[in-house]
Amino acid sequence: MIPRLYVESALSTGGAVELDAARSHYLRGVLRREAGSDVLLFNGRDGEWQGRIARIAKSGARVQLSSLKRPQQQSPDLWLVFAAIKRIDVVAEKATELGCSCLWPMLTQHTAVSRVNLERLRANTIEAAEQSERLDIPDIRTPAKLGEILDSWSPTRRLILCAESGDAIPIAQALHDMPPEAPYAVMCGPEGGFARSELDALSKLPFVTAVGLGPRVLRADTAALAALACWQAILGDGRERPPAR
Repeated sequence: MIPRLYVESALSTGGAVELDAARSHYLRGVLRREAGSDVLLFNGRDGEWQGRIARIAKSGARVQLSSLKRPQQQSPDLWLVFAAIKRIDVVAEKATELGCSCLWPMLTQHTAVSRVNLERLRANTIEAAEQSERLDIPDIRTPAKLGEILDSWSPTRRLILCAESGDAIPIAQALHDMPPEAPYAVMCGPEGGFARSELDALSKLPFVTAVGLGPRVLRADTAALAALACWQAILGDGRERPPAR
């Protein structure tokens, strides 16, 4: 198994990439790689490149690039707007695996978590992107209150609201009636659910579609990931045949 690493550096034929001490330790100490071992690198812009470790030490490593393995391909234009919860790291990791292009933590009336470690979230998304073989990493936005998010919302982005109560359409039915080539977002509330006033405000917006996720009561993190999986299967790249490797 060839290791995959996300880097910020530009990638091109004949180029070389310097890895920091942490990445060098991961290759050398965890994966037991040494000079001459193959590595795959991606940066979200230039595709996936194969390289070979030219030098590796505690202080860092150098990878010499050889060939482009996969051209750049962006993930579907799908956002996840989700209330900050205790298991927020899990949500970020799994949403990355499910191909979200943007993660936006949200503060609602019933949100119990008030602080979000964005640096840790980004680290989780990078690790998930490396593992899942996607070629980019999601944008992570600064947490904002629900009202602030809606005030800045573009009406061209359809919002799929995971509603735990009230008048909601089964998610599969709702998605089958929507166009595939359009920007979307999935919104999920906190463990305590949205406040009635929040649901009332959301239901009045023309770009919002409230959906149900079945007869069982789901945890907030489960609901978010279930909705993303449904969207990918019906409207996203889950309906397409994966490219040959």
